[in-house]
Amino acid sequence: MSSHHINPRSLLNAASRSLIERVQRAGRPPMAAMTPAQARGFYDIGGPMLDLQPAPHVDHVHDFTIPARDGHAMPARLYAPQSDQPLPVLLYIHGGGFTVGSLTTHDVLCRQLSRHGHCAVVSLDYRLAPEHRFPTALHDSWDALNWLYQNGQTLGLDTHRLAVGGDSAGGTLSAVCALMARDAGLRLALQLLFYPGCGGRQDTASHQTFAEGFMLDKATIDWFFDGYIDPDDRDDWRFAPGNAPDHSGLAPTWIGLAECDPLVDEGVRYADTLRMAGVAVDLEIYKGVVHGFITMGRAIPDALQAHADAGRALKHAFES
Repeated sequence: MSSHHINPRSLLNAASRSLIERVQRAGRPPMAAMTPAQARGFYDIGGPMLDLQPAPHVDHVHDFTIPARDGHAMPARLYAPQSDQPLPVLLYIHGGGFTVGSLTTHDVLCRQLSRHGHCAVVSLDYRLAPEHRFPTALHDSWDALNWLYQNGQTLGLDTHRLAVGGDSAGGTLSAVCALMARDAGLRLALQLLFYPGCGGRQDTASHQTFAEGFMLDKATIDWFFDGYIDPDDRDDWRFAPGNAPDHSGLAPTWIGLAECDPLVDEGVRYADTLRMAGVAVDLEIYKGVVHGFITMGRAIPDALQAHADAGRALKHAFES
């Protein structure tokens, strides 16, 4: 992405630079210094402070549960515009390193995707690590996708127009669900991936370039992954979808990446992998922004452009 002659901080746009400076001045302890429960509480309170306020209006917001394979009732939230017809639906799987994140942290984003995509969005509260390690989050996500496909009409949804999407770890889970859907013969209209993790070893150049000082640092990634997955499982394609043996026949894909993000190179590489396998890919790289920016719309206005772009991709996929 950037040669070693460029100071990577010079790539940041003004909003991202200002946010990083404010966070550094606040002197908050890193997530890796907290317990998982503390980190979740911090993210649930602190995350939405950076997002749009007040939350954008959606006609219908409804909490319900989806059963997992072991009987666990997964909290979920349906966002839907007013409609006389069954609505197409996106299953949204939140980011947070498989460890933090909730219906609360991604509420604004799901509202925006419903508004821009003219569709229903179902946000999923899957079980988190380290209490629930790999592959529980994946099983929960896949169970929710299947449940929606089979039962979504009871919620007024058109299950023949079904998409899956997520950010960061949720993007990883979405990409893996898209692979599993292809293998199961479950047709998806789109996979919508915001800066997904796609590799198992964090060995691309951008992981070094943006290792510290760009919101998501190496120590946090290591803390997330150590809590979620055993080192021996890191090459499993269900953790690193880039490692899947075959990417042909996958759903059309929209990928939105942050330029100043440790994960940007693996996102670009995954887009290339999909294209080489004949999958239709729309790739957007948002200049000068950091990992996590799409849920920071108040601090980083570029988030609004990404919301609109993703919504347009959803609308187009559901209409075609």
